[in-house]
Amino acid sequence: MLKKVQNRISRATRVRARMTGTAEKPRLSVFRSNAYITAQVIDDVNGVTLCAANDITLKTGTKTERATSVGEIIGKAMIEKGIKACVFDRGGSLYHGRVKALADAARATGVQF
Repeated sequence: MLKKVQNRISRATRVRARMTGTAEKPRLSVFRSNAYITAQVIDDVNGVTLCAANDITLKTGTKTERATSVGEIIGKAMIEKGIKACVFDRGGSLYHGRVKALADAARATGVQF
C-alpha cells in the first residue's frame, strides 16, 4: 500500500515539474480520492486559487457522472472569470476514467487545454 502512494506522489511531482500556471494560462489541478474528485484553477506565479469545484455536495449519480458535473462547474466558473485556456494537471492520477471525464466536460464548456 505504501508503494502505491509513493508511486502516485512520484507521478504528481514529475507532472508538476513540467508545468506552471500563470495569470494568462492558469493550472487546472485535479485531485481524485476514492470517494470524491476536486478541481481547482491555480495561478502559481501569484500563489492564488482562482476558482474551485468538488463533488462533495453532489449525492446522486456514479462517480464518473459526478466528475463530469465537476468539470462542467469548473469550466463555467473559468469562462465567467475570463479564463479561456489552462494547463491540465492530472496530479498523480492517470488520465483515465473520472479524470478524463472531468477534462472532457471542462473542454465542452469552451476551455482549451
